Amino acid sequence: MTRLDQIVSFLDKELKTSEVPDYPGAHNGLQLQNGGQVIKVASAVDASLPVFVKAIKSGADLLVVHHGMFWQGGRAITGSAYRKLKMAMDAGLAVYSSHIPLDIHTTLGNNALLMQALELGEGTPFFNWKGIELGRRGYFSGKLGELVNRLESVVGGKAHVRGNLEMPAGIVGLITGGAGSEVEAMAGKGIETFLTGEGPHWSYPLAEELEINLVFGGHYATETLGVQALGRLISREFDVPHEFIDHPTGL
Repeated sequence: MTRLDQIVSFLDKELKTSEVPDYPGAHNGLQLQNGGQVIKVASAVDASLPVFVKAIKSGADLLVVHHGMFWQGGRAITGSAYRKLKMAMDAGLAVYSSHIPLDIHTTLGNNALLMQALELGEGTPFFNWKGIELGRRGYFSGKLGELVNRLESVVGGKAHVRGNLEMPAGIVGLITGGAGSEVEAMAGKGIETFLTGEGPHWSYPLAEELEINLVFGGHYATETLGVQALGRLISREFDVPHEFIDHPTGL
């Protein structure tokens, strides 16, 4: 058992929560407190009602997520929002969320860990967004099809691809999650293969026009590595058990 405020302070410092910009709905940091103690930590991609049910059933009293509770903005605490909040409070489940701070972290981040899993090395930070480097750039010497096969093995699912699988992958730009709308910016930066989670429909025909390879590995699937690493770090630092709550969206 350890104190919740100790874990929160540790995470805020490690992730530079107050320094990293994000979208308005992110609300990075502690989103819901509990009675102040943590016996077990769970990690998950989304702070959804089914994830809360699974986390509570696992015996966790701290849930660390990538997508927090407030992406829809301010709304009435009714219906599923009420059930989720009441369930968490009744069970003493605290919730900590980290979005962009976790994406860009050099050792725990979704981008860095996926680069390593794809055997692309550490890569170099690139693509400035609000004063930070949002993604990572590397080079793959093999064919696009080989890179896609690696990705599908890592994420455990099928990737959606625009490009000739028999052609070289070349310079790879990786931004996990939903960065597909940046395809034109990627082409402008000399990226030959843009790898992300998902994107709008128009990103595919635009990639065709720009003759850039586009690989969608799934928003959820490309963002499971960071929260798992974060959960394991908490477990090591504070000697509490950790469990990853896998609840895929298919997107």
